[in-house]
Order: sequence, then structure tokens, then C-alpha cells
Amino acid sequence: MPYDAATVDATFAALSSWDWGADAKPLTTLDAAVVAAHGDQALRADLERRLTALLGSGASRGAKEEACRRLARVGSAASVPSLASLLPDHELSHMARFALERIDAAEAAAALRDAVASLTGPLRIGMISSLAARRDTQSVPQLAGLLTADAATAAAAALALGSIATSAAAAALQAGQGDPCSSTGAAIADARLACAESLRATGHRDAAIGILRSLAEAAAGKPAARQIELAATRGILACLDTAAS
Repeated sequence: MPYDAATVDATFAALSSWDWGADAKPLTTLDAAVVAAHGDQALRADLERRLTALLGSGASRGAKEEACRRLARVGSAASVPSLASLLPDHELSHMARFALERIDAAEAAAALRDAVASLTGPLRIGMISSLAARRDTQSVPQLAGLLTADAATAAAAALALGSIATSAAAAALQAGQGDPCSSTGAAIADARLACAESLRATGHRDAAIGILRSLAEAAAGKPAARQIELAATRGILACLDTAAS
């Protein structure tokens, strides 16, 4: 189906007044245009420009959420400022970061890091989880600094570092370990287990064993940390089995 200016104009005119529960035809047409845009850079840029403009308009929350959903597929660095402006918005923050997670541009990751620094509470935790989804290595120092924040934020930061799973992330988790029986310490221990598994799976067996032995030693003799000790021991055996095969 060709997407000339008239077709795109009509679709976005309908979207400007669209809301949940209305006829889904504009969304269906928009989705078809998004698919076509993967082979048409001019159309992709036009869709991005129009979707970004919709975010700054008086359109409904529903329309803006749908715009974010499509920007996740056609967005570039050009749409990052508009998406970033929605990150503090309790209603639109989730979908804005959904798009930023998926836009393959350094500016998108930078916007999420900036939001981690400026936001608090659940919104900040959301930004941390998006950095984890991107496996953003540049956020490691920032995330390491959050391991001493409130329990929920520290747990999110630990999970993110475990997902990033670089040597720097592993070192940050080790430095922040503390008592594995505490809520934060347990979250960090879980993240270290995940980090060790990622390292093992990517061929860094010795680094993984080092993490797991450290965890097993920290948990030894502590009934509340028995599951961590067992998981670390199983991980060590898996590493040794990998080496033997």
C-alpha cells in the first residue's frame, strides 16, 4: 500500500483526536506505515517527526502512548528529547522509557541516565530497569552509587548491574555486597549469581568462579543465606562441568 502525504495526513489527523475505545483504524494504518518505513527512510523520518509532534500536542494520553509505542520502532536520536520530556510524567513515563529502551542511539541511553539522576521513587526505579534492559555499560558507576540508596532502589540497581554483567559491574556488586542476610545484601547476592551465570555462559569461567566462591564464603554458616550458598555451589559445579566438557 502506498503511503503518500494525503494518507499520512489523514492518519495523523485522526490520531490527534483518537482515544482508547475509539475506532482502531488509524492505528492499523499507522502500523502498516511503520512496517513500510523499514524500507523507506524518508517515510520513517516523516513518521518519526509526526509522532514526536503528537507527543507535544494536546492529544489524549492514549494517543501519546500509542505514539511512544511506534517511536520504539521508528525512533532515532531526533525523537529522544521529546520522549525524555515525558519521563517525569507519572502517566506517560512508562511508555516513554519503553521507546527509549529500544531506540538504538547513544542519546536514548543518556536520557535514561539523566532521568535516574533527577527522578526519585518508582519513576527512578523504572529508569534503572530500562538501563538494565539496554545493558548500558556507561551506567555502571551511577548504578554502583545507588547500592546504598533505599532498599527498593538498591535492589533495582543491583539487578541492573547483574544484567549488565561486565567485569566493572561484577566489581561494583562485590564492593557493595555487605551482609547477604539483609534485604539489600540478598538482592546484591542474587545479582551476583546472575552476573556469574552470564560470565560463565560467555566463556569467562574463572571470573564466574571467583564471584561464586566469594558468595559461598559470605553465606557460609548463615542459615538465612543458605539458599545463596547452595546456588553459589551449584554455579561452581556448573563452571567446572563446562571446563571438563
